[in-house]
Amino acid sequence: MYDFTEQGLCDAIMAAESPTWSLRAAAGRRLAATPQIEDVAGVLHRLLLDAQDTGVTSDTASALLARRDLAGLRAVLAARAVASDQGTADQLAAELDCDPRWATGENSDELIVQLRTLTADRDPDVRNEALLRLTRLR
Repeated sequence: MYDFTEQGLCDAIMAAESPTWSLRAAAGRRLAATPQIEDVAGVLHRLLLDAQDTGVTSDTASALLARRDLAGLRAVLAARAVASDQGTADQLAAELDCDPRWATGENSDELIVQLRTLTADRDPDVRNEALLRLTRLR
């Protein structure tokens, strides 16, 4: 279980700056699980776009998608839309494409509803990425 106290979040934010990829990845998993995701959105965005190691990108994206909520999906879509490094962009796309809700089929409707909701997001990058994902389903 993660420590969501102020000190626990501060520790995770500090670990997100570590030169060690495994510490950054652990920080991504930890921060992705916080109920106050808006408070750490900037740090999560940096971890999703980690140019040093796609393991950090993968772990953070996977943890965000595991939330199964709009905030987690939105964060991954926002990063995918602006990823300039091809490896990072491909890793984010793979995490979205391999979301367990697609694999089981039983929760894919939930994901489609969330994507449709995000097509009206205030961020044009999120809107466009959500539209792109929905278009690929047809």
